[in-house]
Amino acid sequence: MIDIDEAIRIVLESARDFGTEHIPLNHGIGRVLKEKWYCDRDLPPYDRVTMDGIAINFEGARGLDSLKIERIIAAGDPQTALSNPSHCVEIMTGASMPIGADTVIRYEDVTIRNGSATVNREYRKSQNIHFKGEDRKKGELLVSENTLLSASEIGVGASIGKGAIEVAKNPRVIIASTGNELVEVHETPLPHQIRKGNVYRIQSTLRNLGILATIAHIKDDEKETADKLRDYLVEYDCIIFSGGVSRGKFDFLPGALDQCRVNKLFHKVAQRPGKPFWFGVHPKGTTIFALPGNPVSSFMCLQIYVLDWLRVCFGLKPMDRPNAVLTQEVSFRPDLTYFLEVRLSYDHQGRILATPQKGHGSGDMANLMNGDAFIRIPRGKEIFQKGEVYPIYMYR
Repeated sequence: MIDIDEAIRIVLESARDFGTEHIPLNHGIGRVLKEKWYCDRDLPPYDRVTMDGIAINFEGARGLDSLKIERIIAAGDPQTALSNPSHCVEIMTGASMPIGADTVIRYEDVTIRNGSATVNREYRKSQNIHFKGEDRKKGELLVSENTLLSASEIGVGASIGKGAIEVAKNPRVIIASTGNELVEVHETPLPHQIRKGNVYRIQSTLRNLGILATIAHIKDDEKETADKLRDYLVEYDCIIFSGGVSRGKFDFLPGALDQCRVNKLFHKVAQRPGKPFWFGVHPKGTTIFALPGNPVSSFMCLQIYVLDWLRVCFGLKPMDRPNAVLTQEVSFRPDLTYFLEVRLSYDHQGRILATPQKGHGSGDMANLMNGDAFIRIPRGKEIFQKGEVYPIYMYR
């Protein structure tokens, strides 16, 4: 059994690059960019009006009671010119400023009658204009390589014509549950059976990263376990097992992994939940996460190990983990790193507060709904006081 920091180090050092692929821009959210985006022109590309109103020449309008309106300009109209500096034009948000005009006064501050505009309050030169190149200049780097794309980057990509983008290629992932007690979601379980939950919990978490993982199931049969494992090793880059890694007489997975020459890097971590966690890599490169079958254990190991492994594979750093303040005293006797489910809130100073949501062990999947995160409580003592601060792994 190894310490959690050693387990995390081993997992992250096994990360590997799966290459790149080109996808449509509108499929890019949550993916990791593998190219650099530069401005193809100034942003904004012209002096852009930011308020509906009138455009004037500041000096030409000085001291005038009213200004004759020459025309109305809409967003998308070609740029025109103000023919007389003592006149004005009505102009809409997003339109290009006319040549000869340098100030925009919003409609709320003018009165328009009989083709003329009267200004009702003071104004300053150059107001309500978003000037050409004010945000970024042509040729300037906009988005760096290895950026995790959000809606902000997608919008920027659209503005510079990135219809297709190069991103980190996702690994081919299969999530396999084990156990004769499991039935499909649509089936009615017998009294001694339960519906599958872990695989859907894991699959939906990976879907947030754009990974469309396959789901499979293996019965408690030694030969079937080995046969299916051989097939998975050929077809997939990453295999995530749920269950079958403890010491039970029907836990055939560790033996099958040995039989298929998977290099075991560790089995069992000094943590709760998730102590039986098994991790290894096949010589051809397939990475295997064999998570415990209990739902809280498998979900916790996914959050702590698998997600950061994927980030490093994509060229990112492991997720930064904020700290939170315990709102209650916690007692934990075993010499293990403890991942306790907590509900998060915030105080008036902006601190994150973690309120323990202790359930009924690692089989209490319903208790996950009461929390927002796991708080990592270290080994070395038994009583953790209210007000102590520890890192959190947010899953909501």
